[in-house]
This record gives sequence, C-alpha cells and structure tokens, in this order.
Amino acid sequence: MKTLFRRIGAGLVGLLVTGAAIWGALALWFTLPAADGIRVTLALAFVVLGAGGLLIALLRRRLIVPLLPFVGAFLALLGWWSTLGASNDRAWQPEVAMLPSAEIEGDIVTLRNIRSFSYRSETDYTPHWYDKSFDLRQLDTLDLIAVYWMGDAIAHTILSFGFAGEQVAISIEARKEQDEAYSAFAGFFRRYELYYVVADESDLIGLRASYRDPPEDVYLYRTNAPPERLRHLFLEYVTKIDELNDRPEFYNTASTNCTTNIVMHIQAIGPRVPLSWKMLASGYFPELVYERGSLDQSLPFDALHQQSHINERARAADGADDFSRRIRENLPGMP
Repeated sequence: MKTLFRRIGAGLVGLLVTGAAIWGALALWFTLPAADGIRVTLALAFVVLGAGGLLIALLRRRLIVPLLPFVGAFLALLGWWSTLGASNDRAWQPEVAMLPSAEIEGDIVTLRNIRSFSYRSETDYTPHWYDKSFDLRQLDTLDLIAVYWMGDAIAHTILSFGFAGEQVAISIEARKEQDEAYSAFAGFFRRYELYYVVADESDLIGLRASYRDPPEDVYLYRTNAPPERLRHLFLEYVTKIDELNDRPEFYNTASTNCTTNIVMHIQAIGPRVPLSWKMLASGYFPELVYERGSLDQSLPFDALHQQSHINERARAADGADDFSRRIRENLPGMP
C-alpha cells in the first residue's frame, strides 16, 4: 500500500511539473519583452530544467531535492508574472488607437471616439472617429452579430444597439500594438489589452464581410429583449468602457473575450445564465441564445441561421448611408 501511494504521489508530482514547465515556457515565449532568440533560449531552458529534474528524481527515486532548482525557477517566473500590468499607453495599431469613452447626463449618453473607417482593403483605409449622443428613451432593439472565419465552432460575437433605427455596434476585442498579430495562444498569456470597439456597422460588418481576405461569414440576429433590459445592458457596457479608461485589463482567449464578456454583462443585469459549453465554443453561442428563447422562434434554428447570413447584403450596401437598414431588410424577426 505504501508503494502504491508513493507511485500515485510521484505521478501527481510529474503531472504538476510537466504542466508548470509547459505553461512557463509558453509564458516566456509569448510575454517576455525580448528578442526571439532570447525568448526561445529561456523557454527551452525552462522546459529542460523541469524535464531534467523529473528524470533525475526518477532515476534516484527522490522527488524533492532534484526538483528544487525547477521549483525556484518557477517561483521566480511567478514573481515576474505578478508584476505584469495592463496599460493604455502603448504604440497601438491605428484601428485601436483611440480609446472610447462615455458621458451620461440623464437619458442622454454621449459616446466619444466612435470608429467609422472607410476601407479599400483590410490594411488600406481612411481613419475616422467621431462623437455622438444617444437618447436612452429611444433604445428599442438589440441585435446579435456572429462572425465566422475558422469553421463552425469559433465565432466573433458583436452586439448592436438600435436607437429608433440608428445603430451603434460594440465589439469586444484584443487591443494590438503596432507590428503585432493576433494569436489565440498568445491571448492566454497577457499579450493583449482588452478593448471595446464602439463603431458604425458599416465599419465592423463591412470590414469582415467585404474586405477581409478571405471574407468572413457574418450572421445578424434580432433578439427579443425588452426595452428596459436593453437600457440596463447598454449602461453596463458604457460603464465598462469608462472603467477601461481608468483601469486597463488584459484580454484572455478563454475568460475575457468577445463572448464571455457579453455573458458577464448579461449576468450583471438579470437572472444568472446557466453555464454552457456553447459559451466557450463561441460559434454555437447564437444557438444557445435561441435555445433560451431570446431569438426569433418562428423558424427552426438551422433555417434562422441560414436566412441570417448577410454577406451579400453587406457588399451591396458598402458605402451607403443607409447600410444598417439595407442589411436588415426582410431578415427574420425584423419589420
């Protein structure tokens, strides 16, 4: 029995060291502000230190002493990791250069730095930012936008708030620095800041449907949330946008992203939404919302999904002043 417990303990220690070595190597590679060669060297050295400690422990049948160097290195890594802080002061890419903010005076909410770029290609565009005031008493619709670019399981989700026909869309994204590309793996390791894009639909949807190469598949759904709930949700978004001005946060691929933050905001204004794997597999999030009864129920979801595809509409309406109206014409649930 003693031998069995010892083997179980050794197995658990082996799993912990292996997991710590992999996490530490990835953290060094994705987050350490150093040249590629230095990051590779340190990441490999960290793995070798853990693997070597485990091998010596196995050969000598002693768990503690051979692993002490790795434990020390891992504690030092955690100490460095704890010093990393999000910031609003970096050399940002142009499309995320301006941080949105909001002012609330009674029922009037003024949004600043709304993005409205004119695109000629994904990388060739004319930047434009503006401020606009919205009357909360006119907030009457909420639409869910799902954008697919790598299969059915993964989608980028956007909410679009309608004020008597005028739309303002909010997309929760990773804020990237100049010459920095997005990586889902890097998003686990404090590589990007959290960023709320407040924009025209012609920008957020037009970019993805018409100018990404290859184009991404965009679906637009009308929710049936009551006006009072919409008001609370919009104000929850506005509050978060202002908080990020004062207290920047890191984006995280798993826990702080375009879909989980939507759920977080919904949780804050009403009954708790039961956890579901479809919140993590974001491509199925619209189906989850449908199952909760919050999308048009006159069609089965497969038919609703098919009819909600708007790429052709978006391309036809590109550059039009009434872009938002044209992409909605005759969609399910939209008068």
